[in-house]
Amino acid sequence: MDGHFVPNLTFGPPIVKALRAKTSLPFDVHLMVSNPEALVDDFIAAGADWITFHAEASVHANRLISVIHAAGKKAGISIVPSTPVSALKELLPIVDMVLVMTVNPGFGGQELILSCLEKVRELKKIKQECDFSYIVSVDGGVNPKTLPLVLDAGTDVVVSGSSFFLGELDCR
Repeated sequence: MDGHFVPNLTFGPPIVKALRAKTSLPFDVHLMVSNPEALVDDFIAAGADWITFHAEASVHANRLISVIHAAGKKAGISIVPSTPVSALKELLPIVDMVLVMTVNPGFGGQELILSCLEKVRELKKIKQECDFSYIVSVDGGVNPKTLPLVLDAGTDVVVSGSSFFLGELDCR
């Protein structure tokens, strides 16, 4: 987070690089930033395996996906609650992941916007009909109450921050 695309700030490539030395687990970096093109190379060099950026933040998303793939990394595209799946039409054949934000990004502990789960269903339908290979991820408002709804919608990957760190979710 850069304090511009979203109102909050988080850590950057130096933290990813420091953690990379401690584990071989895959690192999934979600860039909630304006101008993600300016940071992608730094996160690649730091050791990120998956790099997701927002469709709303990149004018040349196709080019950015190509840069990520050329580095041997997986590329993800994310959309905020107000962005329709149709905005991703040209990118779905080439991305590895679509991240549906189910809250307005920037702050933890928000309530999941239930209408966003329809996007998950739509993405799963398109994937099946077109034989695309992307996975669908959901981030925002996932807790013990909403997790069954998120999974029933067809989500492949669930991101949970506040609920996980508060010990509300049993991830076994």
